[in-house]
Amino acid sequence: MKKLLLVLLLGFVTLPGFSQLKSYTLSVHGDTLNRVDAKGLKQGPWIIKVENLRGERGYEEEGYFQDDVKQGTWKRFSLENGVKIAEENYKWGKLHGKSKYYTYNGGLVREESWRAMDPGKKFDTVALYDVNDPGKEINRIVVKNEGLAVKHGKWVYYDPVEGVVVETETYALNKLVNADGSVTGEDEIKPIGLTKYTPTVDSLGKKNVAKPQAIMDFEKKNAGKKKVKVRDGSTGM
Repeated sequence: MKKLLLVLLLGFVTLPGFSQLKSYTLSVHGDTLNRVDAKGLKQGPWIIKVENLRGERGYEEEGYFQDDVKQGTWKRFSLENGVKIAEENYKWGKLHGKSKYYTYNGGLVREESWRAMDPGKKFDTVALYDVNDPGKEINRIVVKNEGLAVKHGKWVYYDPVEGVVVETETYALNKLVNADGSVTGEDEIKPIGLTKYTPTVDSLGKKNVAKPQAIMDFEKKNAGKKKVKVRDGSTGM
């Protein structure tokens, strides 16, 4: 990755087009990076450098902020040799879609699949597909929205030297899908027949009138349960 010479400008600026920015940096090509708006929120393209610390290798990552949260594709590069070591996708500041991770020599190690939960919804509904026939929808799962990203879709593990697949896993909203299509921990999520319910708000944001009985049962069953700590896909920024 090309090294950029950045010039830091602090405070409110008066250059045309940037009067609403509190601070930003300029590349040698005149591009504005690391923008902070008048409200103190990160906006637009950013480059973040993390130095080596306590044996942990440093890296530099680049991507896009929208209203202070990561959005879209972010790429991470080694400080040592500039090799790409990660490529992640974000929505609402949480992992969403495919993420790929590499060794410091460039070998692909793992592909992950995430689904960010819309922070504006209390529940979300997702289709569950047949493991052996990805185009066949066999059920739908409705879950309470905890404002996190969840494992959803296929995870693939590679031998980084040979480049061959060594293991695959399929998840449905953080639950492991078995070879027969059943879901591990089905007592904690509620599969609902496709013809037996109409969700209040579905994944596409379409509004319906009545809250289904299944959701009310889910709320009652899980009321007061202690939350379990899981990797949630948040950025930590």
